[in-house]
Amino acid sequence: MRTSREVSKNMEIVFTVLILLLAVALSGVGLSLLPVKLPLPLIQIVLGALLAWPGFSLHVTFDPDIFLLLFIPPLLFADGWRIPKRELFMQRRAILMLALGLVFITVGALGYFLHAMIPAMPLPVAFALAAVLSPTDAVALTGIAGRGRIPAHLMHILEGEALMNDASGLVALKFAIAAALTGVFSFRDAAVSFVVIAAGGIVIGAAISWIVTEIPQRLLKFSEDDDPAAGVVLTLLIPFAAYLIAERLGCSGILASVSAGMMMNIQSLREGIPTVVRVRMTSTWTMIEFVFNGMVFIMLGLQFPHILGRALIEAHHDSDAQVGLLLGYVVAVMIALYALRFVWVYLLRWFASRGAAKQGLESAAPGARTLAMTTIGGVRGAVTLAGVLALPVTLTDGTPLPGRDLAIFIASGAILVSLMIAVIGLPILLLGLERARNPNAAEERIARRHAAQAAIRAIDDAHEKLTDEMDEAGSARCADTTARVMNLYRRRLEVLGDEEAPRKAAHQSEMVETKLRMAALRAERAELLKLRSDQTINDETLNKLMREIDLSETAIVTRRRGSAS
Repeated sequence: MRTSREVSKNMEIVFTVLILLLAVALSGVGLSLLPVKLPLPLIQIVLGALLAWPGFSLHVTFDPDIFLLLFIPPLLFADGWRIPKRELFMQRRAILMLALGLVFITVGALGYFLHAMIPAMPLPVAFALAAVLSPTDAVALTGIAGRGRIPAHLMHILEGEALMNDASGLVALKFAIAAALTGVFSFRDAAVSFVVIAAGGIVIGAAISWIVTEIPQRLLKFSEDDDPAAGVVLTLLIPFAAYLIAERLGCSGILASVSAGMMMNIQSLREGIPTVVRVRMTSTWTMIEFVFNGMVFIMLGLQFPHILGRALIEAHHDSDAQVGLLLGYVVAVMIALYALRFVWVYLLRWFASRGAAKQGLESAAPGARTLAMTTIGGVRGAVTLAGVLALPVTLTDGTPLPGRDLAIFIASGAILVSLMIAVIGLPILLLGLERARNPNAAEERIARRHAAQAAIRAIDDAHEKLTDEMDEAGSARCADTTARVMNLYRRRLEVLGDEEAPRKAAHQSEMVETKLRMAALRAERAELLKLRSDQTINDETLNKLMREIDLSETAIVTRRRGSAS
């Protein structure tokens, strides 16, 4: 029998989870109600801080291991699934130089700087703090700047950097902690271990994602009529399986989650995957990404009052000068981080422009606005907090780890300051910068044209096969139907054509058709709801027909947005 204390504890856990989910939902609703457009991560952090207010008495223990296992794998999996692979490969040099080069420069330079500024902090602990401060958070950056605001090539670099530098920063943290506990460090061993850990994680994640998606597809023979729920649930387990197996084998679980997401993207585009499965997976992962991102930032907000507030109150009891010293540490660390990032990015762009000039290409000298956006775009987030809280409390001999509490305070302050600077600075830097309409508009137009031409050829071939076994009346009806279907694609080719007058006329005709079809779909939906209200049809029939209407409307809206961009 469970005791009343155990039941009360379990109910408290359930209540806390429900409160956090409610806060995530309210943050999304509140975003649309606010008169001033604020970044969603900032709203969620503020909500978390309010929930930590003494009156609410809500405090969630931030266990780094559980946090890294529960939240990071699915979020990185979703990022790996979504990020454009071609652009990632095209920007591979810049991404690797930021995700690897800048991380190790930051660990070395900032580590020595911290030790010189705070002599009481041992050098290995200073290196550990520098390691957790090196990873950036593209999720927070996207939430602050908004999608499509930052130039596409720069956003691809920042997203790719954030995907990769989590692994390099946490590997550096691992060796810094080992050095703090044992007093032994070997650069050669660290370099070899990093290559093995990173490569192993990438291979393990890709292999697990391929196995989980390829083998069931061959065995079960999915069709459009099958319920995709089981397959979608299976995909939810992939990031956790990749992370756990990679970590158990001594490799990078973070990179395993990223590579699993990339492989899932490749697998999901195969012809054998039914459309209904892709639609269900996309909608499911969109919801998961929103909920988990919201939970991460709300949990950050929950931790800040306890970490920052307690440290400042304790310092205030000693003296006001101690409070100023703590805040000065955070400011000095942020200046050092921004200076390192600015100089590193400037040198990368400068060497790139020199290389382009030697080959006779147009110079790509770094612009001040781009340098500034790249610098303050290095927002710190949840991985930094999880990493610093993973520092051991005691040494091997049982004595407290020197400088641990101060490291946690500095890391928490750096997260908050980097978020605030990005919230204020990025909108200012983006002023006057035209929002890119669609960086892939030209190739999208070519693809639509080729797809329409292929559809017309397929319709023509299918018509010939269908009419072979029909009588004259059937052939006439088939020819009429074929002409109507083919006319849709011919009009689409006119819209995508190069001649101005026919294209404008076809575009106007398509706009009229879109309005008529949307009006028809709205009328269908209203009539179905009326039939359900009159008990003429049941919920099952209503849901089936409403789903068909929703998918048709989604297709129309997607095409309208694509043509508008």
